[in-house]
Amino acid sequence: MSLLRSALKQLILLLFFFTLCETTQAQAPKKPDAAEILLGLKKLNVLGSALYVAAHPDDENTALIAWLANEKLVNTGYLSLTRGDGGQNLIGPEIRERLGIIRTQELLQARRTDGGQQFFTRANDFGFSKDYQETLTLWDKEQVLADMVWTIRKVKPDVMITRFSTEPGGTHGHHTTSAILASEAFDAAADPKRFPEQLKYVSVWQPKRILWNTSSFFYKDKNFDPTGKLQIETSTFNPVLGEAYTEISATSRSMHKSQGFGSGPNYGKVTDYLEPIKGSRAQKDLFEGIDLSWNRVSGGKTVGKMAQKLVTQFDANNPAASIPALLNLKTAIEKLPENPYKAAKLAEIQELVKFCAGLFFETTAAHYAATPGEKIELTAVAVNRSAAPVTLEQVSISPISQQISVNKLLTKELQTTKATVALPADFPVSQPYWLQQPGTEGMFAVADQQLIGLPENPAPIHVTFSVKIHSVSFQYTVPVVYKRVDPVAGEIYRPFAVTPPVFVSLAENVYMFTTEKPREIQVRVRAGKENCAGQVALQVPAGWRTEPASAAFNLKLKDEEQLISFNVFPGPGQTDAQFRAIATLDDKTYDKSLVTIQYEHIPTQVLFPEATARAVKIDLQRKGQQIGYIAGPGDEVPVSLRQIGYTVMPLQNEELNQTNLRQFDAVVIGVRAFNTNNYLKFAQPVLMEYVKNGGTLVVQYNTNHALVTENLGPYPLKLSRDRVTVENAEVRLLKPEHPVLNYPNKITANDFAGWVQERGLYFPNEWDKNYEAILSSNDPGEPARDGGLLVAKYGKGYYVYTGYSFFRQLPAGVPGAYRLFTNLISLGKK
Repeated sequence: MSLLRSALKQLILLLFFFTLCETTQAQAPKKPDAAEILLGLKKLNVLGSALYVAAHPDDENTALIAWLANEKLVNTGYLSLTRGDGGQNLIGPEIRERLGIIRTQELLQARRTDGGQQFFTRANDFGFSKDYQETLTLWDKEQVLADMVWTIRKVKPDVMITRFSTEPGGTHGHHTTSAILASEAFDAAADPKRFPEQLKYVSVWQPKRILWNTSSFFYKDKNFDPTGKLQIETSTFNPVLGEAYTEISATSRSMHKSQGFGSGPNYGKVTDYLEPIKGSRAQKDLFEGIDLSWNRVSGGKTVGKMAQKLVTQFDANNPAASIPALLNLKTAIEKLPENPYKAAKLAEIQELVKFCAGLFFETTAAHYAATPGEKIELTAVAVNRSAAPVTLEQVSISPISQQISVNKLLTKELQTTKATVALPADFPVSQPYWLQQPGTEGMFAVADQQLIGLPENPAPIHVTFSVKIHSVSFQYTVPVVYKRVDPVAGEIYRPFAVTPPVFVSLAENVYMFTTEKPREIQVRVRAGKENCAGQVALQVPAGWRTEPASAAFNLKLKDEEQLISFNVFPGPGQTDAQFRAIATLDDKTYDKSLVTIQYEHIPTQVLFPEATARAVKIDLQRKGQQIGYIAGPGDEVPVSLRQIGYTVMPLQNEELNQTNLRQFDAVVIGVRAFNTNNYLKFAQPVLMEYVKNGGTLVVQYNTNHALVTENLGPYPLKLSRDRVTVENAEVRLLKPEHPVLNYPNKITANDFAGWVQERGLYFPNEWDKNYEAILSSNDPGEPARDGGLLVAKYGKGYYVYTGYSFFRQLPAGVPGAYRLFTNLISLGKK
């Protein structure tokens, strides 16, 4: 079994990197039209590749990637050092690793659009960093560099392009680090003494040149001078695809929906500029001095002529007519000596033969998930929609090692093969590979060298269709997927997943105890298989107890759920610890929950985080009860406020009137609401009137870009890009006697311990004299940032603007953040 899995993994990884049609999990099988087939035939005659390097999802220049992949027809990769875990989410509540999964899938959708391939390192996006030295205190430089070298050695790019400059300053520290390490990797990839353990799988490689994709954006206070820079018109129109690369780029970039990066196409002329960094300098053409034809390999001249003939003789009305010539080309390439391009071109030919023949292969499971040891029903279908002679010989299921002989001529009638397979009892679950082992704040832990760099797990089960086309043998491997037909959306695919047999979960990430009274906490038990019966318990901190100590569950049906309640009695004193839910089933324990991430623009994703929650008992006093909340994007603060006993009512735009607002002790506006809710520019006078009449209004951070109104408060204030990224940076109390620091909770320096990711962001840097600055903080070597918490008395009420990141601290259960936020809400209640 282990040898079979190893062999299968080698095949899957080879196809992942080199296949023309990237049929990944969750996607309907690719069915290219004649234009795409023609583009693929043209690509057969191009031997070359390019690698674009930056730090995050959305950093990439999608127009340049589209130009490289579809105009120059070179294999084009985007290496994003991180998965964007540290950003904000404009479409939902997911943050950290769950946001990283969303952004990974958005990048894959972008690459399916612009024609590139996607790669990553093990670096974790830990949040904003102001310089590369700070970044490298959390990233393991050697590991990140090794991963970049690994990708270079696999992709073998002729040219490398960075999005950012190696010069520090003026941008995110991750950005600068990506450029600095790209320059180092450019050299290290060619050195057999650097990361020699990789050479078991790949060979050393030296790109011809590395360049910086610069623009006037990077010269904010200087005139941009294009002299000496390579110029590329990326707005070129592709008549085969019927679009300019800037149009393709807009569609690709619009896949970054969690960041609000929807883009419209630019129909005018667009020029990109490339500044040389290392290697041979190009004067006029990016691939200057690089032979991208078959002449670059021994014996390739004849192959090139054959490939070109395929293009000139292609019949869009009858693509199958190209199959004999493709088979001849395959034979000619197989006879060539080994070279860096042979495997990739043979993989491209294999896919093109399938496309020209109109072959369709698919394998679906009866359910979208199964557990180790469970039997699953599979349906494999194959059809030949051309006149090409195709015989289906065998259907093989891996890594189950089950073969079904067919030996039948494929016609336009659907060939269906059904099979029942049993997953081995030790079959691994479908946890994203970079989340399987505990990492650090700055790095994911991945032990398997061949998984490093992949955007997602290879599908757990694959089915291989062995066919003969014009008497030539081919094997087409497809992932097992789940498919259903929705009466509105039509055919919907999702990845097949292997899951634990039982899940346990807690409703909240944090449970706050502010008194000695017990709280009812519910554990949700969900069956991953039929006939799931056992015991569930809730582990609590030392000195705490639960009633009952454990409870039975009995679930007959798969996906059935049961809620089990525990009364949790807190122990003495303040506590910051953890709850853990544990199920016992068939003498084994399980402590994983099931998280499903579903959005229309990406495939459904599942992951299995530990079923834990933070348990915090604090000394907390609060005043007021009724809170009105105007939500921002991805806003979990209302849940946190309910945790400490507030009644929180979400406010819709039509509810923002004086009659409705006067019932609330305070109104809180969520993060980035003034960036995303256009109605607030009309509601702002109403909110100010609420304050004037005695209300308390708390406004959380907004970016200084794309505000729906500049009038955020009763008096002028101006947002900046000032931020404090070091989460343990000193916080100084500028107004120690101010009510906000004293009532109902006395705020001290201890309340700023244990903060996560950052202190705050987008602080105001100018404000009217009627505002009082309450706190001051700064990153090392920077001036004091005093605008993070501004309070103004207005009429009978109070207005608060805060750039401190309560939206991160409250869901993380930071005790001092709760005490301070409670004081903000309690203003005017004494």
